Amino acid sequence: MTQQPLRGVTSLRFNQDQSCFCCAMETGVRIYNVEPLMEKGHLDHEQVGSMGLVEMLHRCNLLALVGGGSSPKFSEISAVLIWDDAREGKDSKDKLVLEFTFTKPVLAVRMRHDKIVIVLRNRIYVYSFPDSPRKLFEFDTRDNPKGLCDLCPSLEKQLLVFPGHKCGSLQLVDLASTKPGTSSAPFTINAHQSDVACVSLNQPGTVVASASQKGTLIRLFDTQSKEKLVELRRGTDPATLYCINFSHDSSFLCASSDKGTVHIFALKDTRLNRRSALARVGKVGPMIGQYVDSQWSLASFTVPAESACICAFGRNTSKNVNSVIAICVDGTFHKYVFTPDGNCNREAFDVYLDICDDDDF
Repeated sequence: MTQQPLRGVTSLRFNQDQSCFCCAMETGVRIYNVEPLMEKGHLDHEQVGSMGLVEMLHRCNLLALVGGGSSPKFSEISAVLIWDDAREGKDSKDKLVLEFTFTKPVLAVRMRHDKIVIVLRNRIYVYSFPDSPRKLFEFDTRDNPKGLCDLCPSLEKQLLVFPGHKCGSLQLVDLASTKPGTSSAPFTINAHQSDVACVSLNQPGTVVASASQKGTLIRLFDTQSKEKLVELRRGTDPATLYCINFSHDSSFLCASSDKGTVHIFALKDTRLNRRSALARVGKVGPMIGQYVDSQWSLASFTVPAESACICAFGRNTSKNVNSVIAICVDGTFHKYVFTPDGNCNREAFDVYLDICDDDDF
């Protein structure tokens, strides 16, 4: 997720299991542990210049960097640099072990243990990674100015999802069964009537969630059968969704938007979600029928509306208490705990940009 800098933050990303997050900044890169919140390391401006994007690979020593901001050091926004922090060397260039260069700006990077995915506005490239990278796939996409894409981190499933050619559609590609160098037609899901604005896979890659530019509904589909599983209503007013994330066991889903509200939905037991009061009235007209049938969030909390944020689930401390973490570009960290009956309370607030190093990265 990228936004105009507030306190110098240009983009925020969780790692694959949401145990860490990385922060691309005008002043370099900062890496944080989520629970407990602490800075695990940073690359300063002298080392890397200003950064546009940064992507972690689990908790390992490799980072994907894309220059950006007002004073990038290494290259323009059309290259992905792989930084190996474990590599010895006095000069920062000694730690740059790979470079992927393109003719157009890089909008997103996704990594798994054996592959790296690089997203341009109309094309997605997949390379083997990290040893002797070679290009495996190239996919043309619909105009994708946000660089939307998600990659399943699971060892069992190598699923890639991105906007399809048709407006509102999603393309799913199983990278394990698609032959390198071929452009076999990916599976398509017609998810929305307007353009897709946000997309996310659950950890095992069995469910994909998406929202359109309208941002009122989140739809979930089975990645195997392509059938719609459930429709969740964020609200009635249009909104820009910043982030959708599943809990680790896919029991819940959270979503953040420019309304400054983080919504939490139940997936395993959808009876926990709120329903419209009209649903209890009985028959209604076809126009509001869909609205009445929608499932509303079981809990929600607010963060500063003017500050974009990413959200994810914390580690469960007990069976009936779950938590959601929201990380905002204004430098704030919010942790809320919620119970299945919809109670939601703030447990922690911090300013992560004011936290100093715990140890070397």
